[in-house]
Amino acid sequence: MFKGIASRALGVFALFTIVCGLGYTLVVTGIAQLAFPYQANGSLITVGGKVVGSELIGQNFDDEAHMWGRIQNVSIVEGEDGELMAYGAPSNLSPASEEYRQLIDARVKKIRASNPDADMDAVPVDLVTCSGSGLDPEISPDAAEYQVPRLAKATGKSEDEVRDIIAACTKGRFLGVFGEPTVNVLKVNLMLDGVL
Repeated sequence: MFKGIASRALGVFALFTIVCGLGYTLVVTGIAQLAFPYQANGSLITVGGKVVGSELIGQNFDDEAHMWGRIQNVSIVEGEDGELMAYGAPSNLSPASEEYRQLIDARVKKIRASNPDADMDAVPVDLVTCSGSGLDPEISPDAAEYQVPRLAKATGKSEDEVRDIIAACTKGRFLGVFGEPTVNVLKVNLMLDGVL
């Protein structure tokens, strides 16, 4: 009796492994590739045939001529083959910890020192905090606006030109209702460089 139950259980297990593990995966991947190929392949931004980044993963920028994004928790290591690999993770620091407060204070000082002509008194929170993933590619329109005077001065563009670039890289609320507008930092920087 046990052999009969065990063989049926193994048969059902094999069937569901093939249907759910292989069949479902192939169907969903196929549909995604047909209906949303750009998104299914990582929303990669290419310039001149070379991949320069993804719309979905933030990159660190901290020079005067580029927009700064959220704090990125990315470690870059060189593999055995010489290729660079990036690993991202959340910070896992408690907002109540002393270490977290010191990091925020240091970031606020750095942002204020680099943006002395900013029109806002308070530094937007997303410029001094990390997202849950540590890889957020977007900031709020307020955080982008805070940096406009610095970007205009460093790039030689007018503030209106910088604002036009920011507007072109701003995504509104989902379905006009859900979430908040966001600005893709990598796209802004590529446009500031004149390569996108």
